[in-house]
Amino acid sequence: MSSVKKIHYIKHTQIDSRKWNQCIDGALNCRIYAYDWHLDRTAIEWDALVYGDYEYVMPLPFRSKLGIKYLYQPLFTQQLGIFPPPSKAIFETFITAIKNRFKYVDVQLNAVNIPGENDGDIFFERKNYLLSLTKDFKSIISGYSNNTKRNIAKAQKQDLSIIEGIRFEDYLEFKSKNLPAGVDLSAVAKLKSLIAFGEYKGFGKIYGVYTPGNELCAAVYFCRWKDRVIYFNAASNEEGKNTGAMYYLVNRFIEDNAGKNLLLDFEGSMIPGIERFYAGFGARPETYFHLKYNRLPLLLKWIKR
Repeated sequence: MSSVKKIHYIKHTQIDSRKWNQCIDGALNCRIYAYDWHLDRTAIEWDALVYGDYEYVMPLPFRSKLGIKYLYQPLFTQQLGIFPPPSKAIFETFITAIKNRFKYVDVQLNAVNIPGENDGDIFFERKNYLLSLTKDFKSIISGYSNNTKRNIAKAQKQDLSIIEGIRFEDYLEFKSKNLPAGVDLSAVAKLKSLIAFGEYKGFGKIYGVYTPGNELCAAVYFCRWKDRVIYFNAASNEEGKNTGAMYYLVNRFIEDNAGKNLLLDFEGSMIPGIERFYAGFGARPETYFHLKYNRLPLLLKWIKR
């Protein structure tokens, strides 16, 4: 009971930014997505659960529809959840607090937020893909799949060139023209804010692949935070896909960073083809959990299905 008394729902405007970011920064499960500056650019509206004096925190990105507030996972934000790694009791305290306040929840936790055996009906496994770059390049490429090696060899014959540190304005224009199906153009504005901040602070960089005619055909925004480099956002056009440009780019990034104490975080996907692309570089799956339930009254369940 004492632990329940120590957890508080705090409005966005009342969050102590210094204590919040110190908690995230010192957590063993630190993720860039949970800092207030990232949430302010992606979720826009978010409150939080705070345990004690910022001993544990959990961001709560929310939207409202027909007067009902619900939790959702913001774009460009793979993992949130509880920070630092919670004990089983602390985990249950946070989940209980969410259940008591929200009737609809659709969020992704981080990889060390592990549900109990009796929580299976609202938690669903997802896969992230991680590749350690600590080994030398020769050792890393020995773990590539044959398909990945073929695509890299194919790209190397296309007279492509890779530029490290292309202008983010060029990337955003390219991204806008090659948005995945279902992604609204408004998402580019959020991405612009994130990349601009990352480049200003010096932890973000864009690699671009150019055709012999000097046309951009593939690019990736890599974001480094501590010892983790995130394959944060990528784009390819048809020529890039046909030439294997993204294989070529990722291989070059791995070559440039092999032997460093870094973890390449591909952010994962539940789409088989994308999973194969990540796994093809020797990346290993890591499980994290998706918390989702709909306990709205029957007449309102149609709002979120």
